[in-house]
Amino acid sequence: MTILYKMDKIKPIYKALILITLILYLSLFAAQPAFASHQKEIIKDQAIINFPISITFSTKINSTENITSIVLEYGTDQLTCGEVIAKAFPQFNPGTSVNAEWTWEMRQSGSLPPGATIWWRWRYIDGSGRESVSNQQSIIWLDSTHNWKTTSTDKLNLHWYSGDQKFANDLLTTATNGLEINKTKSGLTAESPIDMYIYANTNDMKDAILYEPSWTGGQAFPDHDIVILGISQNELDWGRDAIVHELTHVLVGHLTFSCLGGVPTWLNEGLAVYSEGELDSSSQQQLDNAISDNTLLSVRSLSAGFSEVSSKAYLSYSQSFSIVKYLIETHGQDKMNSLLLSLRDGRSIDESLRQAYGFNVEGLEDAWRSSIGAQPRSKSANATAQPTPTYVPTIIPISGAPLMNQVGTPTPIPTSSSGDEITSTSGGPPLTLTLTLLGFCCLFLLLIGVFILGIFVRRDNRKGGKDA
Repeated sequence: MTILYKMDKIKPIYKALILITLILYLSLFAAQPAFASHQKEIIKDQAIINFPISITFSTKINSTENITSIVLEYGTDQLTCGEVIAKAFPQFNPGTSVNAEWTWEMRQSGSLPPGATIWWRWRYIDGSGRESVSNQQSIIWLDSTHNWKTTSTDKLNLHWYSGDQKFANDLLTTATNGLEINKTKSGLTAESPIDMYIYANTNDMKDAILYEPSWTGGQAFPDHDIVILGISQNELDWGRDAIVHELTHVLVGHLTFSCLGGVPTWLNEGLAVYSEGELDSSSQQQLDNAISDNTLLSVRSLSAGFSEVSSKAYLSYSQSFSIVKYLIETHGQDKMNSLLLSLRDGRSIDESLRQAYGFNVEGLEDAWRSSIGAQPRSKSANATAQPTPTYVPTIIPISGAPLMNQVGTPTPIPTSSSGDEITSTSGGPPLTLTLTLLGFCCLFLLLIGVFILGIFVRRDNRKGGKDA
């Protein structure tokens, strides 16, 4: 008996249900997104840097059908809490040959660190609804004014333009030793290569970054694995300390990277100063005087930001060094590592200290004061951290005069140069999502059709049995 014969015996209502089910089944597989990459249509795809002000993306697209929509997707290679894609919607005239251009204004968003990698791609739709995406391109955000040279070793790339090879080798050796010191003393290791950009002086460095305070001497950007410093050849002694200091910030930032919490300033800066070695004589004397005069700052007050008053700022650094030294040399490297990992997991500093050492911030201060022979801390009913963090100064002595330096700030959110909407997304394009939902709806209707068909078949079988 053939299938056609069987179909002839099926009642009309069953035929209709089977036909509907078949149509839904076929439409489920037909509902695939019209998504393809057609590189032959991209005639021009480039980015032009106007460092440090802006970067302009431009493209020319040819197509057999009118291009009706163009979206620029772009971003930077850095640590993030999830996939982040910025979007810009350039104006253009629809047609079969179109030109589009969009400028990322750093004066609106705040600039990226020199050496950051910027990526981009174009997403466009033609009149038939076909969506295409260009190949992803990338470019290094760096000035072309200086003739940059590079020397490298494992996990470190040092870029410089002023000074001889001996100068560069000295700093690279210092940085390599700094990584080893951090690994030995604090258990901090480099997870990926770190790029260090050495400017000839602080003025050159400040010209490469927008909106930085006049006292900035260097910065660390852990989310980009980048350090920038202004080091002249006659400031090599300070430069050796500064490069280790900033590298430590990158290591700490990588280990503790999280969107759930942060590292208190005294711990971050204390580890950075501790990696440089012992305090210099003037800093040690200032700390000793604060101990004898009972003018030490509370540990709780050092959790957010250091004072912009220079005398308090330098004491904050020296005191943070002393606290970290106490924790590592009294309780060991493993507990320090446990403390940092706990902060990464989103616990507060009090919770993290209790888990690693058995005391909170006030308990830490009591134990630390006792270890250095300081008077007991003054009791207060409500010990709180500073509500608003300030720029964190670091010791940047230029020609014998101490200046200050800001530790790397979070990467700014890109903004449009013309008020265009910028969005972030972690999923696919809206068209793909729509078609996917359509597929699920078809599948749901298919299941309902099969269920109803089953009910009718069972009812028919029962009737057939009774007639027999």
